[in-house]
Amino acid sequence: MEWHQILAVLGFLYSRWQMCQTNIFLQWAQNEGKMRQKTMQKAAFHVRRMKRLRMRRRASNLMLVMIMSTLHRRQQRAIWVQPRPSTWWEDVSRSWDEVDWQKNFRMTKTSFLHLCDILRPSLTRQHTNFRSPLPVELRVAICLWRLATNLEYRAISHLFGIGISTACSVTQQVVSAINVVMKPLYIKTPSEAELMVIVQGFRDRWALPQVAGAIDGTHIGIMAPDENPLDYYNRKNVYSVILQGVVDNKMKFWDINVGCPGKVSDARVLINSSLYSRGENGTLFPSWTERLNNVDVPLHILGDAAYPLLPWLVKPFPEGNGLTQPQVNFNYRLRQARMTVERAFGRLRGRWRCLLKRCDAHISFVSHIISACCVLHNYCETANEEWVDEEPADDVDDFVDSEIGPPANNGEQIRDALCAYLAQ
Repeated sequence: MEWHQILAVLGFLYSRWQMCQTNIFLQWAQNEGKMRQKTMQKAAFHVRRMKRLRMRRRASNLMLVMIMSTLHRRQQRAIWVQPRPSTWWEDVSRSWDEVDWQKNFRMTKTSFLHLCDILRPSLTRQHTNFRSPLPVELRVAICLWRLATNLEYRAISHLFGIGISTACSVTQQVVSAINVVMKPLYIKTPSEAELMVIVQGFRDRWALPQVAGAIDGTHIGIMAPDENPLDYYNRKNVYSVILQGVVDNKMKFWDINVGCPGKVSDARVLINSSLYSRGENGTLFPSWTERLNNVDVPLHILGDAAYPLLPWLVKPFPEGNGLTQPQVNFNYRLRQARMTVERAFGRLRGRWRCLLKRCDAHISFVSHIISACCVLHNYCETANEEWVDEEPADDVDDFVDSEIGPPANNGEQIRDALCAYLAQ
């Protein structure tokens, strides 16, 4: 084959190869353009889709904000206090006489107004633009009515024209104010001048020397507490707490201990009280003594058989066939003098019948109610408020605690000297 033929064939092949390369490049470029176009279309579609989603989300958020603002929009209260008729209290304040006040509120109107003046600094509330506070007189009346009748708060709310929760909170506020303001003034250890009057009062009426008071305990019924209910289940098959009280010759409490579980004995309540600590360390009474049958008899209080015999606490001789006539007479005289504390409990329950029935308050607040009732009892006795409807005292059982040690020799000597003095 000639060279020019070979070159022609090679030229032909080269041109065909170039045409194939050109076709391949054009096809690749065409395919690449289509791919780019599809990619751009997808990107544009995605952009439009995201834009629509953002617009929908923005519209949803706006709608949600509008709904939430509508739901949480602060609305003006139509009323601040539910209107209730209060004509009964207005009629009481205007038309009741002293007898009605004493029969229903356990004190005359004069004593009631004086009580309001004592508690006014603690019970006065601030006036606001929304509503006026309850007057102090109404607050005190609500509390006294609750303590005197043990009426449920629903009935009190209808009677005084207030809400049920208001009746409850007002009662708690007044009870707390009585304990804070009045208890230090009306229940306290007598001063030396007051002790002289008390000792002379016991001597004049019962011929017992050196007596500064009488002690006893009583059960106050309660609802079964959530914690340790069996500790409060007493020997009379009810749940209770114990009120230990020491009274003077005029049936006024000068020492109380409230809140011990009903299962505890008299002697154990005494030993756990501050009265026992002060009596044992010699700070309860002044060191006054009276020489009786060669024995220096100090000031002391009278207790029943359940208490330990101590130099500052005298109890009767143990009952039995072996008692002498002077001992029988001594027991009788001591029992008559000790009736002051039982009568004090009777008046306390008669005036404040929340203590006569089961107290439905929470166990943490029962002691405050009992203490406030004791303060109000002393307040009424100090104001010479007569009360004849006495209830029998629910005395704690007179059993001797086996954990209490034997009587001190000094206590027996003092009791024997008193017995011999009365036998003269």
